Amino acid sequence: VQLQASGGGLVQAGGSRTLSCAASGRTFSSYSMGWFRQAPGKAREFVAVISMSGATTAYADSVKGRFTISRDNAKNTVALQMNSLKPEDTAVYYCAADYMRFSTSARNHDYWGQGTLVTISS
Repeated sequence: VQLQASGGGLVQAGGSRTLSCAASGRTFSSYSMGWFRQAPGKAREFVAVISMSGATTAYADSVKGRFTISRDNAKNTVALQMNSLKPEDTAVYYCAADYMRFSTSARNHDYWGQGTLVTISS
């Protein structure tokens, strides 16, 4: 599966932004989908994941209550709605696909998009 993330940009602290990830292929519903991020000088970290059906989600504590992950299997897309953004949310955000599993670990995700930069100004 090929993934294309979009929606990054410059946002003021406290603002909102929605990231989108479009997937190619006919087996999108066989993948749980995750969002990860990597800030400058830091390791890549888990943000959110959604199960193959969309019924189950999980979030990093740092974004819980502010970010919402969703998916549309008919359109092969996954979104990350980000609210109440903080400067520490500044990072390159990646969407990733995990075949037939549900995991918060980056190493378990088989396919990755190219990343989209989100910059939060204070």
